[in-house]
Amino acid sequence: MNFSFNYPKKVVVGDISIRDGLQHEERFISTDAKVYYAEQLILAGVKRLELTNLGSPRNLPQFRDAEELLRRVRESKTLAKAGVNWDEIEITTVTIRESAVDRAIELKKRGVGPDRILMMVSTDEQHHFANSGVTLPEYWKEAERCIKKATDAGLKFNGTVSTIWGSPISGPTKMEDAIAFTKNWLDLGATDIEHADHDGSSTPDLVYRYYSMLLDAIPRPEVHLAHFHTTRGWGLANVLAALQAGIYTFESTLGGIGGQPANFMDDCPIPGTGNYYYKDPNSVGLVSTEDMLLMMEEMGIETGIDIDKILKLGTLWERTVGRRLRSSAILHGRIPKDPIESYKKRGLAERKAKLGEAPDQVFPVAI
Repeated sequence: MNFSFNYPKKVVVGDISIRDGLQHEERFISTDAKVYYAEQLILAGVKRLELTNLGSPRNLPQFRDAEELLRRVRESKTLAKAGVNWDEIEITTVTIRESAVDRAIELKKRGVGPDRILMMVSTDEQHHFANSGVTLPEYWKEAERCIKKATDAGLKFNGTVSTIWGSPISGPTKMEDAIAFTKNWLDLGATDIEHADHDGSSTPDLVYRYYSMLLDAIPRPEVHLAHFHTTRGWGLANVLAALQAGIYTFESTLGGIGGQPANFMDDCPIPGTGNYYYKDPNSVGLVSTEDMLLMMEEMGIETGIDIDKILKLGTLWERTVGRRLRSSAILHGRIPKDPIESYKKRGLAERKAKLGEAPDQVFPVAI
């Protein structure tokens, strides 16, 4: 009998620490630090990175260095010296509105832009309006124009679908709506689709049901990407449920941080997207890159990423952000594969010999 889970044996993991992870931080993180982590993630084997947001710095001052960051990563001497093949690396920027798409295209023309851009819809129109400032029909028209522009400029285009399992504003949503939105993105010409649980509303049973429905309706696993926040602690369980349904592309952040755009920066209130949806903004974020990769490795899933390097980066990331984050793996490391002699209590072998027990005997001898 086969008692194994039926999940993919190889996955693609994109790290979005520098964009989504830092988006929620209320302190500006230096461009030097962002460049360092981008370089080190690439050197650790991460092929897909989401680096920044090309929207208005007024609302998102964490990304006021977007153009400098993109240029410095593209022109990195560290990566050049390591012989990094840029054909294997995919850099993404978030471009929620058309002006940001235009900015991405201009940067692409200058040779420092992204490979892929991202626009987002929410099935809950209230949530969508809070993020974009326009109605869903307005946005779909804008997205159609942007996809054509992006395609003509040689950019890949990600269409993200949010509030699949519920909305922090309007409550329950219908998963069927998300599948309809996914079909519309693909009909418009999107390259791939991010299916996002941006506020941690999903549970593993609903994740499995949704992705099973999705792959039944659109049986193209290569275009589907899972993005889980672990607001209520279910993130890795949701990853497992998605794996079991047949999804093999995931996103995560170092330390499991990220979320709703910050509404405070350094010493000054800023617009963000309004009031936080959370009681404690420090207790939210995505699944941890460190924890997810380590779990996958222990499950025998190939990631192509050097996990030891990622664990070291996770420790440094905490110092950069300035607090203890949410990764358990950086504290406890890998599951031991060999005996740890220093933990053994002395005297077991002698006691077994005195009792006449064989060294490997675990049950009493039958009389």
